[in-house]
Amino acid sequence: MRLRAMAKINLGLDVVKRREDGYHEVRMIMQTIHMYDQIDLSKSEEPGIRVKTNLPYLPNNENNLVYKAAKLLMDEFHITKGLDIRLRKFIPVAAGMAGGSSDAAAVMVGVNRMFHLELSMEELADRGTAIGADVPYCIMRGTALAEGIGELLTPLPPLPPCYILVGKPGINVSTKNVYKSLRVDKIENHPDIDGMIDALREGSLTGVTARMANVLEDVTVQTYPVIAEIKQNMIENGALNALMSGSGPSVFGIFDDRRKAEHAYRQLQNTDLVKQIFLTKPFGRRGQ
Repeated sequence: MRLRAMAKINLGLDVVKRREDGYHEVRMIMQTIHMYDQIDLSKSEEPGIRVKTNLPYLPNNENNLVYKAAKLLMDEFHITKGLDIRLRKFIPVAAGMAGGSSDAAAVMVGVNRMFHLELSMEELADRGTAIGADVPYCIMRGTALAEGIGELLTPLPPLPPCYILVGKPGINVSTKNVYKSLRVDKIENHPDIDGMIDALREGSLTGVTARMANVLEDVTVQTYPVIAEIKQNMIENGALNALMSGSGPSVFGIFDDRRKAEHAYRQLQNTDLVKQIFLTKPFGRRGQ
């Protein structure tokens, strides 16, 4: 079985409060994009889970989220057959694009189908929270409001047609450290998440882009000012707006015109600001 694990961006990211258990309450507008890792699953008569990846620095044991995701379901349903997982990474690692969470989500969907567990999307998402806060969303995909720690999901109308330019500088960011450094009580400007939802319902791309904001930028940009430089480069070259995704360091710009997006791609490619660059489109759920 071959699966695609899709990347996400955050059109809006607000942190409401820090909980006593250390987690943060969030309100985020999540959007899946046409960028994906490829996962091949194969049943085996030999018991156990075996993971192979195309990146030598990624773990191939229980420290990899795909392993954890498979084990979670195989243990619960007492699956005695073995599973071979081949993971080919294309989504940038530690980039604020939920690559690891999406890989885990795809494996859960795949194991559910392969072993005929007959779990619904909601039942899979409930179990996915044990792997990571973004996993339930990565199971659902599309455009959604995420609340709680990210596991409370409300489907939203799709992002209007557009082009999305993604640039990742040659640095990695720890999500845990970013949230640890965030002073929730010091956040002065909270994103207009409700206004963005209204803009999506109206089908207004400019209404969405005008409200794009991410409170985690205040933390990450202080340490890595290159993020602000990438944003500025995209806006100067025709983006309606640009924003850091998740805890960073990836930056995305939204364009309403393909030629502008391709021009911005070439301009950014000719700088030393980014190590990886992609031009893509939004991805919707079935029926969107």
